[in-house]
Amino acid sequence: MPIVGVRDTRRQQLIDATMASIAELGMQNTTIVSISKRAGMSSGIISHYFGGKQGLIEAALRYLLDQLGREFRERIVRTDGSALQRLDCIVESNFSEFQRSDLAAKTWLSFWARSMHEPGLQRLQQINNARLYSNLRYAFAMALPPAPATAAARQTAAMIDGFWLRSALSVDPEESFEAGETLCKRFVRSLLAEGELAAASA
Repeated sequence: MPIVGVRDTRRQQLIDATMASIAELGMQNTTIVSISKRAGMSSGIISHYFGGKQGLIEAALRYLLDQLGREFRERIVRTDGSALQRLDCIVESNFSEFQRSDLAAKTWLSFWARSMHEPGLQRLQQINNARLYSNLRYAFAMALPPAPATAAARQTAAMIDGFWLRSALSVDPEESFEAGETLCKRFVRSLLAEGELAAASA
């Protein structure tokens, strides 16, 4: 295997081990030792590839963000690109099987809790928020005037984050995630329908 391939494989193994450690121990109690043991590698490799624990944690969170983007792109290419289908793809990617998995959910929850106190994590959280809003704003702007599109994007972003958080913390996460996805899609349709009525009566 080429050296580049080995490096990428090891980096991904360390990212997977980081999420597993966070899911079991929490971000505060995750250490270089707990990560390296799960990855079956020496702790020195973490410093070599990521510069330390913080760099690896940020890499794991960027991986979650990248997965969101990839899941959206995989869905959107199978649609006609309409406003409704774009919005459905955004909702579905946020409630995908991976994003609702125990591993990803616990990593996200730990990430949100720590992002209030650590600038690097806060920056990633701001990127995540901006990306979700931007994607929603673009989709709504295909069907609504600028001001309603902006309001709809903000409302929908809050709905997605709120339902996802409540679902991750619920007694039955799987059922709650499914209900949350359905309700977010229903909300999107109600906003588009209101826009159509407003346009017809104008």
